[in-house]
Amino acid sequence: MSFTDKRPLSWFLQQFQLQPGKPAIASGLRSLFILGVPIGIGIITNHTAESAIATMAAWFVGMVNVDGAYRQRAIAMIAATIGVTVMFLIASLVSSHLWLAVPTTFLVIFITGLASLYGNVAASVSLITSIMYVIALAKFASFSNLSTLIQHCGLCLAGGTWTTVLSLGLWVVRPDVPAIQTVANCYLSLSRFVDLANQRALNPKNHQQWEQRFLQAQDTVIQNLTSARSVWTTIWTRQKGANLRGNQLLVLIEDINQIVNSVVALSELLAIASEHQLFSRLQPEIQQVIEQSAIALQMLSQAMSNDKPLLYERLPFGTLRERQRVYAKGKSSPHLGDLDRSLEALEHQRQVLRSQILNQTINAQTDNYSALLNLGKITASLTKLAEQIHTDAEIVTDLSLGKQRNSNAQRDISPPAQAERSTIIDTLRNNFTFDSVLFRHALRLALITTLAELLASLLQLPRGYWITLTALVALKPNFGGTSQTTVQRVVGTILGGIIGIALVLLVKNSLASAVCFLLLVFVAMSVRSLSYSLFIILLTPAIILLLNIISAGGWKVGILRIFDSLAGGVLALLGSYLLFPRWERQQLPAQLQKTIRANLAYFQQVIANYLHPEHNAFADSINMLRHQAALENANANAAAQRLFSEPRHIQGEIEPVMTLMIYIRGFFSSVTTLAEHLREFSGEYQFPEIKLLADTIVQVLENLADAQGQGQPPQPLPALDSYLEAIHKQIEQLHTARLSEIATNFNTLTPTLQAVLEQTPLSTELDRIVNEIKVMHCVIARLQE
Repeated sequence: MSFTDKRPLSWFLQQFQLQPGKPAIASGLRSLFILGVPIGIGIITNHTAESAIATMAAWFVGMVNVDGAYRQRAIAMIAATIGVTVMFLIASLVSSHLWLAVPTTFLVIFITGLASLYGNVAASVSLITSIMYVIALAKFASFSNLSTLIQHCGLCLAGGTWTTVLSLGLWVVRPDVPAIQTVANCYLSLSRFVDLANQRALNPKNHQQWEQRFLQAQDTVIQNLTSARSVWTTIWTRQKGANLRGNQLLVLIEDINQIVNSVVALSELLAIASEHQLFSRLQPEIQQVIEQSAIALQMLSQAMSNDKPLLYERLPFGTLRERQRVYAKGKSSPHLGDLDRSLEALEHQRQVLRSQILNQTINAQTDNYSALLNLGKITASLTKLAEQIHTDAEIVTDLSLGKQRNSNAQRDISPPAQAERSTIIDTLRNNFTFDSVLFRHALRLALITTLAELLASLLQLPRGYWITLTALVALKPNFGGTSQTTVQRVVGTILGGIIGIALVLLVKNSLASAVCFLLLVFVAMSVRSLSYSLFIILLTPAIILLLNIISAGGWKVGILRIFDSLAGGVLALLGSYLLFPRWERQQLPAQLQKTIRANLAYFQQVIANYLHPEHNAFADSINMLRHQAALENANANAAAQRLFSEPRHIQGEIEPVMTLMIYIRGFFSSVTTLAEHLREFSGEYQFPEIKLLADTIVQVLENLADAQGQGQPPQPLPALDSYLEAIHKQIEQLHTARLSEIATNFNTLTPTLQAVLEQTPLSTELDRIVNEIKVMHCVIARLQE
């Protein structure tokens, strides 16, 4: 959900938008085969009711959401197989006695709810096992016969084992495929991120809408990068050292981070340049280079995903103009060539523009000269981006062919640091309190699920377990997530129920119904990653058809499904609103305090490098602090999104929060631009006012963080502009001195030119940082009112 449009209708429509990406056809085909075999066996042997148990187990185990290494996937699917079997057994033992079923339901759901403490994989496994318990308790479970119970549990185990073997059997041959795929996903999201920078060049006036999309794309890249690092660590840190492919993937992962930083700095430079009329002279060429960079990154992602050799050779020449490439696939060959040609065109046009500007009279050059310097900075930034893409193309080629060259791929890059892990008991003990969001959620989930189960049993509702299932799936740790999932699930169930009713009325043959069921499952699983709403719309008629295959229920099953989903959704919303809520408005100040402090630490380290350039050991610290600030920015953005989903009378005033988030992210971008500029900063020419300004900025940010944490108004702003005015005067003196020496030193790197190239970008970004801090101060003062 974007910050820009919070109207109810727009929010509602956004719940049904498709996410970027392509349908997971392979996942759909795998699901088709997983379910087709047990259903087919049941139809052939006339044991459709029994085969339904194996089908359900196979289906649920296949829906475990695990993106990671082979070992992680195997453990998760084996755990899910055992889990659904155990849940079926427990449900069978208690199903005949309501007085026993109710407390057991509470205990089971509470325990599985606490599984979220141990990560997304544990949460996914616990959810599908909980669903199996609810369905088995109402539909399949019976302890009338011990041999039947053993047979049904065996069917559960067989269905889960079938899915596990089918899903993981081929992965044993290539256990590093998950790592390659996660890196490919990073480059794909990176391509979209770069493309959005291109849109900034195209539409410099449409700033607010572009900025929201740009920040969301940046968060996506950071999330994918974190996932890639986690998968790499899982695969190779158990070994004494990474193999050749592991080292190449690690270099690619770290290069993603560098490209993100370059693009963030590039967007800042474009924002500054677009305010001057000279930008239009180079805008087409800049746009073309960025577009070709995005295409090249997408091509690298496709090469890794398809695991096809991208035969790339760089000849030993010094400039981009002198390089030639050879590719195994003809359709890939133009991309990097087009990137080089577009970069050459940009450089040519910049030189033409530079000659025109510098040949003018000195009095007319003062304003244009600063803009010309910024355009040169943009060209240099794009050149470095192209160099990085060329380097990564070499590594992807080596990765595909299993080669090792004397290239940049042999850089000394340390593996991602592993976070210290608490024991299972310590984690549970630390969260067994009402201060824990997940503890309250597990308790809330257990209470609502048990209440739904009790109502369905006492009222003897036909298929009343659908109420329980809807409440179980819709309830999330926060009200915003609950309301979003409830809307998607209820509306999707209504639309899917209508489709299911129509299919039941039109399709009378059991074989045709089975075919329709499998087709719906195939499409549903293919689009699951793109839209949860569409997934539910397709899944609902599939379930209705499956129930009619197992036991004839007719079109009335669809009606019951719709009404039960509505009832379950209402229960989920009431539970989220009434039971132990902790509203985001109460939590957001603490998160914003952490976010401001993380960005402050990042700024302090970067500015320390400017003030003490002789200390070159700060590079690792900058990378670490940048990553931490980016994560906190994403966390604050997620917290703000949850706030926007809460009831209006609770969320309070939204506009200041929106503004604060935008300017915190703007501050981060400005600091990242400064960090990128450090590569060209020698420190031989220093402005004394910069240290005074930096110290004042640190004091202001510390006060803003304290104001957020303590709920007090911030102190008045000091005179930041006085320092900026002094810096601006010195910059003007440098420009004047440089313009006066151009006649004799047009293309010579003089000390004056070196000072101009170093200090002008620094001054520009400090100017932007001061403006961003002023807005942040004003917004926080308004929030504290």
